[in-house]
Amino acid sequence: MRLPSTASDRRDRSAGTRGPSIRWLGHSTFLLQSPGGVRLLFDPWVGSNPACPPDKRRIDALHLVLITHGHSDHCEDAVAVGRATGATVVASPELAGWLEQKGLRNLKPMNIGGRLIVHGLAVTMVQAVHSSSVVEDGRSVYLGPATGYVVRFEDGETIYFAGDTALFGDMRLIGDIHKPDTAFLPIGDRYTMGPEDAARACQWLGVRTVVPMHYGTFPELTGTPAQLRELVEPHGIRVLELRPGETSI
Repeated sequence: MRLPSTASDRRDRSAGTRGPSIRWLGHSTFLLQSPGGVRLLFDPWVGSNPACPPDKRRIDALHLVLITHGHSDHCEDAVAVGRATGATVVASPELAGWLEQKGLRNLKPMNIGGRLIVHGLAVTMVQAVHSSSVVEDGRSVYLGPATGYVVRFEDGETIYFAGDTALFGDMRLIGDIHKPDTAFLPIGDRYTMGPEDAARACQWLGVRTVVPMHYGTFPELTGTPAQLRELVEPHGIRVLELRPGETSI
């Protein structure tokens, strides 16, 4: 078994790796391409996502989909995208079972604490503090726990995708075990943590870069990247702020 990387390993790694390219499709939907060419989509919501540019709503080539929880603004297009691309879809057992009932077949359910090697990437499911359900026929259907993911790419670069979550103490543990280089954190407030708690999460995780998400889509989501930047840049943490549809270098 490969042991988790140390902080010095992470510094050495960052000097000679480029990590994944990152395209933000608005809200919490991100399309990444790994250094080895694996195309990975987090939380597919494009069709009715008001923040997603119309010319970016069609996703053709894709290898892997990771879904954090069952709310519609995170998985509404999972079935359509999965069928169109044939991508492997990873989710909690309850959510994966619900998606299978909707017609998806290429599913790999996993649970919190487990690790899966898929398309050459090491994917670990971690906890999140949030809810997860869908309303069908006027009643709420439980779709398993809310989760996050740690993904280790072919070159060793590691990201933490928090999904929708409050701040929780075991983010320190995620930092200690996985040593993520970059964290994708919600900052909108009200339904998730806001910029202040996200800034504390950055410090607990030990990341050098944070990608803010789940903000600005609706009026209730009031947190901003500027607020986050003011809190973390004095600690040497870079805020990678993308416009919807924009891809990082």
